[in-house]
Amino acid sequence: MKRLLLAALLLTPLMGFAQRHHEIGLMGGVSNYYGDLQDEKMFSDYNYHAMGGIVYKYYLHPRVGIRFGVAYTQLSAADSLSAVPVKRARNLNFTTDLIEFHGGLELNLFAVDVDRMKFSPYIFGGVALFYSNPYTNNLAGEKVFLRPLSTEGQGLPQYPDRKEYNLVNVSFPFGGGLKFFVGKTLMITTELGFRYCATDYLDDVSKSYVNLDTLASMRGRMAADLAYRGDELGSWDGKYPDYKFQRGDSKNYDWYWFGGINVAIYFDAFGNLRDYWQTHCPTVFGKRRD
Repeated sequence: MKRLLLAALLLTPLMGFAQRHHEIGLMGGVSNYYGDLQDEKMFSDYNYHAMGGIVYKYYLHPRVGIRFGVAYTQLSAADSLSAVPVKRARNLNFTTDLIEFHGGLELNLFAVDVDRMKFSPYIFGGVALFYSNPYTNNLAGEKVFLRPLSTEGQGLPQYPDRKEYNLVNVSFPFGGGLKFFVGKTLMITTELGFRYCATDYLDDVSKSYVNLDTLASMRGRMAADLAYRGDELGSWDGKYPDYKFQRGDSKNYDWYWFGGINVAIYFDAFGNLRDYWQTHCPTVFGKRRD
């Protein structure tokens, strides 16, 4: 991110002499998660979900722009799919709907413009706010949200060091892609963007187990049942994890990522959309439509 800001400062003297433009478009693609329930590799073999969003970009210079966007997706993971035996024995899973609002800086390698280069690699970085609320299904198949259960003792007086986690958190998007000008009105972009979260509870797993009897007395039997689900397996050894036995890895926060295609309309300014459309859009049967 520091390199992006430095590049923007170096180009600032040129911005007053360059053509500025806007891009607004729709993005569609896939998403995935990397965290305590799926940390063998960033690009997992499982749990891909569709994502979609809207992206707006304002280019101060053909190489330097600011971007804002909103996106929606689902994230999920399950220990049952892990290649690690101890994780399969833990047998946890989660799903969450995720809504993200982001803003940041985008840099083109080449000066993409109507009368200039028609394609360019680019990079971006910024900050985002996202909403997530992890849930699972109990043995009866009922949807159960996990935060109210305090599965790791969050918010319980017996564990004052464990605060209830927020449903709205910060992440730090960064990534890159390729963009292509099609005609004089469409910008087609392929993009891969990673999000490093400022929370380790995207999946409701972070620290260690608490005493399951204490948890059941404070939050109900279901809280204890869903804090540890190894007893649902036929291979269970009959032993529950002791208090403070490791449940997650609190040293590494969670990630999620988006990969997709963005189709955007390119135009010079908001005030001249009609003139711009008439000037740049293709004719219909040899005659422009007013």
